[in-house]
Amino acid sequence: MALDLLLRGLWQRRRQAALAALLLFAVLVAILLRMPQRYVAQAVIAPAETTSIATSTLLSPMPLLGGGLLDDRPSGNFAVYLDALRSPEAAAMLARDTGLLQHLDALRAAWPLGPLRRALGLRVEADLDDALAWLEQNFAATQNIATVTFTLTLAHRDRAAALDALQRLHALAEAKVREDLGALARRRIAAIEARLATESDLYLRNALYDLLGQQQRSALVVAADEAVAARIVSAPMVELRPSLPNRTLLLLLFLLLAPLVSLTGTLAIVLLRHRLAAASVPGHAVPALGAE
Repeated sequence: MALDLLLRGLWQRRRQAALAALLLFAVLVAILLRMPQRYVAQAVIAPAETTSIATSTLLSPMPLLGGGLLDDRPSGNFAVYLDALRSPEAAAMLARDTGLLQHLDALRAAWPLGPLRRALGLRVEADLDDALAWLEQNFAATQNIATVTFTLTLAHRDRAAALDALQRLHALAEAKVREDLGALARRRIAAIEARLATESDLYLRNALYDLLGQQQRSALVVAADEAVAARIVSAPMVELRPSLPNRTLLLLLFLLLAPLVSLTGTLAIVLLRHRLAAASVPGHAVPALGAE
């Protein structure tokens, strides 16, 4: 199809294309306005390994030798902390201590999928798998550019619930790391003391006392330090107004999307009508696609 014919066909259908773009934009805006917005709670944290009194370095006087301040990758206790935030244990805690399951039940029972689930006899009540899926979709831990800090964000339709869930997740992950380190130190202390009770060699006893002092120092740091995995740089806070989805940004995208979709559809109609008209002429061979 010649370019001039194509442009002429588009010009002839300019009103239909504009009307289609307006209708599509109105439908998208109506859907966007009906979508419930969510509040975002966030906190900024830093790995405890970046401090000279970090538990993982056992009060080492030269933490730089371990790469603590130079390596911005999550490692050590902080890596365990990040994994604990997204673990099934965290989802089970939210389901047990918050109203997450009731919130998910209301979402699953809402129109339009709720009546469809009931009509098909599908499960409507949320379970722990649904809680874990919700956590994976609404929680994020993002490393800030050129720093060792991380920003934790959690989106929820209820403002108070968003802040409460984020605080509980941080407390759970921190307690998990603290419990593991404390239990490890206690087991090592018990094993060293049992060996000291039976060891008679003086040199071995001195070495064992050194090991015992290291483990006792570890247990002391775990008990005394307020953060063994993640230090809070900015305390958990929640915004005053919901921000997800970003309606302003989506409206701008819809302003670009609706005309493009309408123009593409009009082009398809013009090309299809031309091909059908050419095919209806007796003795006229329809060229293959891309041959014109």
